[in-house]
Amino acid sequence: MTSGLLAVIDMQRVFADPDSPWAAPRYAEAAAGVRRLLPAFGDRVTFTRFVAPDKPEGAWRAYYEQWPFALQPPDARLWQLTDDFASHARHVLDTTTFGKWTPELARRATSEGRLVLAGVSTDCCVLSTALAAADAGVEVLVVADACAGADDDSHAKALQVMDLYRPLIRVTTVAELPAATR
Repeated sequence: MTSGLLAVIDMQRVFADPDSPWAAPRYAEAAAGVRRLLPAFGDRVTFTRFVAPDKPEGAWRAYYEQWPFALQPPDARLWQLTDDFASHARHVLDTTTFGKWTPELARRATSEGRLVLAGVSTDCCVLSTALAAADAGVEVLVVADACAGADDDSHAKALQVMDLYRPLIRVTTVAELPAATR
């Protein structure tokens, strides 16, 4: 069993649907990586969902003016976890922010001593979560082949940026993860 808490970031329909303006082109590859990770973590998995706020405040107003399709309630189809993950999601954390480093995730991750991140989008929600967790002093492992970005270049750049934070953040792969958690 791999040590730490696995946070599966935003594996939702809005990022999986190729017709969505927020589609992650390599969602299917990231999903395959996540599926390979799940058995190693057992019940130590948190799935997150990005959802729109009831009423955007501050800079989020301009954001949702750019993306009005996303102003839907949390139970809308676009915010649902994709079918391959909905049945595995015993613990789900909803946030209206890119970063998922909330007090709830912090409690779960600090009790495990390590946070392993996978999901979408590498260059947005994964990056925002990794940096905040590292700042809080939690060891973060980002599983590159279980993540997908807005495009390949953005994915690669985000991984490079996170790798600059060594040893607080380490980029790894599904195959390398067991050795990285020793």
